[in-house]
Amino acid sequence: MTAPNLTMRVLPPLPRRWRGSYLVERNIVATKSFWPVLISGFFEPVFYLFAIGIGVGQLVGDVEVGGMVVSYQAFVAPAMLAASAMNGAVFESGNMFFKLRYVKVYDGIIATPVTPSEVASGEIAWTLARGAMYSAAFLVVMYVMGLVSSPLGLLAFPASLLIGFAFGALGAAATTWMKSVQDYDLVNLVILPLFLFSATMYPLDVYPPLLQKITWLSPLFHGVVLVRGLTLGVLDWTMLINITYLTVLGIIGSIITSRRIAHVLLK
Repeated sequence: MTAPNLTMRVLPPLPRRWRGSYLVERNIVATKSFWPVLISGFFEPVFYLFAIGIGVGQLVGDVEVGGMVVSYQAFVAPAMLAASAMNGAVFESGNMFFKLRYVKVYDGIIATPVTPSEVASGEIAWTLARGAMYSAAFLVVMYVMGLVSSPLGLLAFPASLLIGFAFGALGAAATTWMKSVQDYDLVNLVILPLFLFSATMYPLDVYPPLLQKITWLSPLFHGVVLVRGLTLGVLDWTMLINITYLTVLGIIGSIITSRRIAHVLLK
């Protein structure tokens, strides 16, 4: 009698399989034990939407976007969607620190045919998946609340994936330089200003001229502008700049992460 195959697959087998998927598979299995922590990241932007979009929105009134007047709540909601994608990707990429420095997960993995570049791509793919979960759920909330005024709003989901890719890759790259848990404070030091000063709460033109120029360097700003334009149906050729900027940052972050993981593990 042939012995039964006890190996349980989480993802279907792929031809000439991309071995980075093993990292995604491992994270799916590991996440089952702390799923409440996983879904908790979804609620922060939702609370911001209700507190700021509804509460402050009663005082602010309407806002003009691309010649179109919209409610303050409809103005803030796309920014919260972009921030949700950012938070999911960044905070998941931070978990790489423990795998790399303490648990030594990757030391055993690279003893297999999985290469450091595949470790990097697998972990970035997982951060993207977490950001996608938050974004999809938040987009549903926006539709239920009537905050998506254009059919183009469906494209806000792939746009949020692009945001997650950029921040996940950059976050993973930054994680490879962390030496202690205290370095997480530096992550918050970066994320909080990005959240507050990326045209999330107010239009860019109310910022001082110098701050406007600095804001253009923010990846979240480009994500907010892209998602806001899609959900409101306000299209502009400059969205190509937003897409290119986020894509380039994601590619650069992926390359740095791959090289840094190889440096740390193979030195």
